[in-house]
Amino acid sequence: MSKLWGGRFRQGLDESAKLMSYSLDVDCQLVTYDLLVNRAHARALNAKQILTDDEFEKINACLVDLDQAFHADLDGMLGDDEDIHSCVERHVTAALGDLGKKMHTGKSRNDQVVTDVRLFCKDACDAIEGQLLSVMEALYQMAVTHLGVPFPGFTHMQTAQPVLFSHHLLAYFEMFNRDIGRIKHAFDEADVCPLGSAALAGNNYGLDRYLIAGELGFSRITQNSMDAVADRDFMLELMFANSVIMTHLSRLAEELILWSSPIVNFIEIGDAFTTGSSIMPQKKNPDIAELTRGKTGRVLGAVTGLQHIIKGLPLTYNRDLQEDKVLLFDSVETVLITLECTAKMLPTITLNHQVIDDQIKTGYSLATEVADYLVKKGVPFREAHDITGKVVLDAITQQIGLEELSLDHLRGIDARFEADVFDYLTVDAAIGAKNLVGGTALSQVTAQLEQIKETFQW
Repeated sequence: MSKLWGGRFRQGLDESAKLMSYSLDVDCQLVTYDLLVNRAHARALNAKQILTDDEFEKINACLVDLDQAFHADLDGMLGDDEDIHSCVERHVTAALGDLGKKMHTGKSRNDQVVTDVRLFCKDACDAIEGQLLSVMEALYQMAVTHLGVPFPGFTHMQTAQPVLFSHHLLAYFEMFNRDIGRIKHAFDEADVCPLGSAALAGNNYGLDRYLIAGELGFSRITQNSMDAVADRDFMLELMFANSVIMTHLSRLAEELILWSSPIVNFIEIGDAFTTGSSIMPQKKNPDIAELTRGKTGRVLGAVTGLQHIIKGLPLTYNRDLQEDKVLLFDSVETVLITLECTAKMLPTITLNHQVIDDQIKTGYSLATEVADYLVKKGVPFREAHDITGKVVLDAITQQIGLEELSLDHLRGIDARFEADVFDYLTVDAAIGAKNLVGGTALSQVTAQLEQIKETFQW
């Protein structure tokens, strides 16, 4: 079959122009969706008797057969076609002759491709949500396994206050739970059927767009044909959601990289997600976590790239939009594999408890407990903060912990110190004191885990 356009041209495209403009190697990923779109459109043509019942059945059967053929041998089914739409139409016409040429009646590649991509985005959202839940479950299971284990909390990468390790993990759980919301929103934005908009103005055949939307599983239809073929906001929504997911994954990966360094030595990542060095046999490199950081840049760049493609386009369709799928597909593929690896890597992590316990005691992480103790004795917080700073300075000078200072020494700094101050100078007491919703106290973290278990049925 000749290409879908060309009647008014005296010669074909230059080979270099073909290389630049043909997109089959990219949009062949849409073949399943393109076949579904052609079937739904053919059914709408049949409803208007533009296709007879017999003609529809033949086209429908051909498209079903092609779906099996493409799945069995995708490369063998692809030819020197401009895109997947012309490839499918070529096969239908080869099988059905002039009847195949009727299939494109009342639609354009403009509304066809955006419908294909919306279907792809909906499936991608479902897949990403599933992988997000796998990561969240892995974090939940780790939090349950290590419930009660103290861990140093940081601000500015400086020792701050002790927390429960489970509390730290559940911070990431909260991030990914918000990502679920963004993905659901992206699904909703994609769940609008543009088919029937044709090139830009609608079609001349009065096709039932609600019938088409129902056939394809869309919940609603677009309301403006020009916007319908030009809109890529739904792609931006998904790609932005992906960029936030990757940002969260990258933050988690950075901590795993830091914690697994022999210098810190808080954790060890399992062999299945680390690699060695070609020259230094002692090395165990956290490559999957590092790749997570690196791949985040690609996903962040993809959403920015699509914004740059769209920003200067007049209505309606412009060929620039062919470049959108390269960015979309890479964004989705990268997020899915990174989520999968993270969900599988987390359960392989083991904690070096003694190292963690030793490090909690460094950096005077109990200093705030001293200030809060004084506040409970009636000292204004700002004054208590200043007094505690002097206590810390004396401990630093003597190179001892706060709990090692004598009561007499403390009373020499401020007479309001009493013997019960030492009840506050333990890691367990510091953690237990944060007993409010969202706090790191064991009772609060346990309650949060119970709520997660109830919500997600894990």
